[in-house]
Amino acid sequence: MSTNTDSDLRRILAGTRVIAMVGLSPDPLRPSYFVARYLSMKGFRVIGVNPKAAGERLFGEDCVGSLDEAGPEVDMVDIFRRSDAVPGIVTEALEVFPKLRTVWMQIGVENAEAAEMAGAKGIDVVQNRCPKIEHQRLFGELRKAGFATGVISSKL
Repeated sequence: MSTNTDSDLRRILAGTRVIAMVGLSPDPLRPSYFVARYLSMKGFRVIGVNPKAAGERLFGEDCVGSLDEAGPEVDMVDIFRRSDAVPGIVTEALEVFPKLRTVWMQIGVENAEAAEMAGAKGIDVVQNRCPKIEHQRLFGELRKAGFATGVISSKL
Protein backbone atom coordinates (compact mmCIF):
# COMPACT_ATOMS: atom_id res chain seq x y z
CA MET A 1 0.00 0.00 0.00
CA SER A 2 1.21 3.46 -0.87
CA THR A 3 2.03 5.77 2.01
CA ASN A 4 2.90 8.83 -0.06
CA THR A 5 1.40 12.07 1.20
CA ASP A 6 -0.20 14.63 -1.09
CA SER A 7 2.89 16.78 -0.53
CA ASP A 8 5.12 13.89 -1.69
CA LEU A 9 3.03 13.31 -4.80
CA ARG A 10 2.88 17.02 -5.64
CA ARG A 11 6.69 17.28 -5.30
CA ILE A 12 7.24 14.18 -7.45
CA LEU A 13 4.90 15.31 -10.21
CA ALA A 14 6.16 18.90 -10.20
CA GLY A 15 9.77 17.71 -10.45
CA THR A 16 9.30 15.09 -13.16
CA ARG A 17 10.18 15.88 -16.77
CA VAL A 18 10.78 12.61 -18.67
CA ILE A 19 8.74 9.45 -18.09
CA ALA A 20 9.54 6.00 -19.43
CA MET A 21 6.12 4.31 -19.51
CA VAL A 22 6.61 0.55 -19.42
CA GLY A 23 3.69 -1.17 -21.09
CA LEU A 24 2.40 1.85 -23.05
CA SER A 25 -0.09 0.58 -25.61
CA PRO A 26 -0.74 2.28 -28.96
CA ASP A 27 -4.41 1.25 -28.57
CA PRO A 28 -6.39 4.40 -27.64
CA LEU A 29 -8.82 2.27 -25.63
CA ARG A 30 -6.14 1.09 -23.19
CA PRO A 31 -5.59 2.94 -19.90
CA SER A 32 -1.86 3.35 -20.58
CA TYR A 33 -2.67 5.26 -23.77
CA PHE A 34 -4.93 7.84 -22.17
CA VAL A 35 -2.62 8.24 -19.17
CA ALA A 36 0.31 8.90 -21.51
CA ARG A 37 -1.79 11.24 -23.64
CA TYR A 38 -2.84 13.28 -20.60
CA LEU A 39 0.70 13.48 -19.21
CA SER A 40 2.13 14.54 -22.56
CA MET A 41 -0.54 17.24 -22.85
CA LYS A 42 0.58 18.51 -19.43
CA GLY A 43 4.16 18.97 -20.59
CA PHE A 44 5.74 15.67 -19.59
CA ARG A 45 7.87 13.89 -22.16
CA VAL A 46 6.51 10.33 -22.29
CA ILE A 47 8.58 7.59 -23.90
CA GLY A 48 6.69 4.34 -24.44
CA VAL A 49 8.52 1.13 -23.60
CA ASN A 50 6.83 -1.81 -25.31
CA PRO A 51 8.58 -4.30 -27.63
CA LYS A 52 5.34 -4.81 -29.61
CA ALA A 53 5.04 -1.06 -30.28
CA ALA A 54 8.74 -0.29 -30.83
CA GLY A 55 9.18 2.24 -33.62
CA GLU A 56 5.63 3.58 -33.40
CA ARG A 57 5.37 7.29 -32.72
CA LEU A 58 3.09 8.27 -29.83
CA PHE A 59 2.74 11.73 -28.33
CA GLY A 60 5.77 13.07 -30.19
CA GLU A 61 8.12 10.26 -29.16
CA ASP A 62 9.22 6.98 -30.71
CA CYS A 63 8.29 3.94 -28.64
CA VAL A 64 11.23 1.75 -27.74
CA GLY A 65 11.54 -1.95 -27.10
CA SER A 66 13.44 -1.78 -23.81
CA LEU A 67 14.37 0.63 -21.04
CA ASP A 68 17.97 0.96 -22.18
CA GLU A 69 16.72 2.49 -25.46
CA ALA A 70 14.73 5.25 -23.70
CA GLY A 71 17.70 7.53 -23.08
CA PRO A 72 19.55 8.65 -19.95
CA GLU A 73 17.32 11.68 -19.23
CA VAL A 74 14.44 9.57 -17.84
CA ASP A 75 13.62 10.63 -14.29
CA MET A 76 10.45 8.54 -13.74
CA VAL A 77 9.53 5.00 -14.69
CA ASP A 78 5.75 4.47 -14.80
CA ILE A 79 4.89 0.75 -14.79
CA PHE A 80 1.81 -0.70 -16.49
CA ARG A 81 2.75 -4.34 -15.96
CA ARG A 82 1.85 -7.13 -13.57
CA SER A 83 3.26 -6.83 -10.08
CA ASP A 84 5.51 -9.88 -10.50
CA ALA A 85 7.31 -8.19 -13.44
CA VAL A 86 8.20 -5.09 -11.40
CA PRO A 87 11.48 -6.26 -9.75
CA GLY A 88 13.11 -6.90 -13.13
CA ILE A 89 11.92 -3.55 -14.46
CA VAL A 90 13.21 -1.69 -11.41
CA THR A 91 16.56 -3.51 -11.51
CA GLU A 92 17.05 -2.49 -15.14
CA ALA A 93 15.85 1.08 -14.53
CA LEU A 94 18.33 1.53 -11.68
CA GLU A 95 21.12 0.41 -14.02
CA VAL A 96 20.25 2.50 -17.10
CA PHE A 97 18.80 5.78 -15.79
CA PRO A 98 21.36 7.91 -13.93
CA LYS A 99 18.75 10.64 -13.29
CA LEU A 100 16.02 8.27 -12.06
CA ARG A 101 14.10 9.89 -9.22
CA THR A 102 10.80 7.97 -9.15
CA VAL A 103 9.44 4.49 -9.69
CA TRP A 104 5.67 4.72 -10.12
CA MET A 105 3.50 1.59 -10.14
CA GLN A 106 0.05 1.97 -11.61
CA ILE A 107 -3.26 1.14 -9.93
CA GLY A 108 -3.25 -2.54 -9.01
CA VAL A 109 0.54 -2.80 -9.25
CA GLU A 110 2.54 -3.28 -6.05
CA ASN A 111 5.78 -5.04 -5.24
CA ALA A 112 7.46 -4.70 -1.85
CA GLU A 113 10.79 -6.15 -3.07
CA ALA A 114 11.04 -3.63 -5.90
CA ALA A 115 9.93 -0.77 -3.66
CA GLU A 116 12.60 -1.65 -1.11
CA MET A 117 15.25 -1.96 -3.83
CA ALA A 118 14.45 1.49 -5.27
CA GLY A 119 13.98 3.09 -1.84
CA ALA A 120 17.41 1.85 -0.76
CA LYS A 121 18.90 3.87 -3.65
CA GLY A 122 17.04 7.03 -2.57
CA ILE A 123 14.43 6.71 -5.31
CA ASP A 124 10.85 7.80 -4.57
CA VAL A 125 8.38 4.94 -4.91
CA VAL A 126 4.66 5.22 -5.55
CA GLN A 127 2.55 2.08 -5.67
CA ASN A 128 -1.05 1.36 -6.65
CA ARG A 129 -1.74 4.90 -7.93
CA CYS A 130 -2.07 6.64 -11.27
CA PRO A 131 -0.04 9.78 -12.07
CA LYS A 132 -2.87 11.08 -14.29
CA ILE A 133 -5.43 10.81 -11.50
CA GLU A 134 -3.04 12.25 -8.93
CA HIS A 135 -2.03 15.12 -11.21
CA GLN A 136 -5.68 15.95 -11.88
CA ARG A 137 -6.53 15.74 -8.19
CA LEU A 138 -3.55 17.70 -6.88
CA PHE A 139 -3.39 20.38 -9.55
CA GLY A 140 -7.11 21.14 -9.78
CA GLU A 141 -8.02 19.36 -13.00
CA LEU A 142 -10.83 17.29 -11.52
CA ARG A 143 -12.68 20.37 -10.29
CA LYS A 144 -12.30 22.05 -13.69
CA ALA A 145 -13.89 19.03 -15.32
CA GLY A 146 -16.85 19.19 -12.98
CA PHE A 147 -15.78 16.49 -10.56
CA ALA A 148 -15.15 16.87 -6.85
CA THR A 149 -17.00 20.15 -6.74
CA GLY A 150 -18.87 19.24 -3.58
CA VAL A 151 -22.15 20.47 -5.06
CA ILE A 152 -25.07 18.08 -5.00
CA SER A 153 -28.35 19.22 -6.43
CA SER A 154 -31.67 17.61 -5.61
CA LYS A 155 -33.32 19.46 -8.52
CA LEU A 156 -33.19 17.73 -11.86
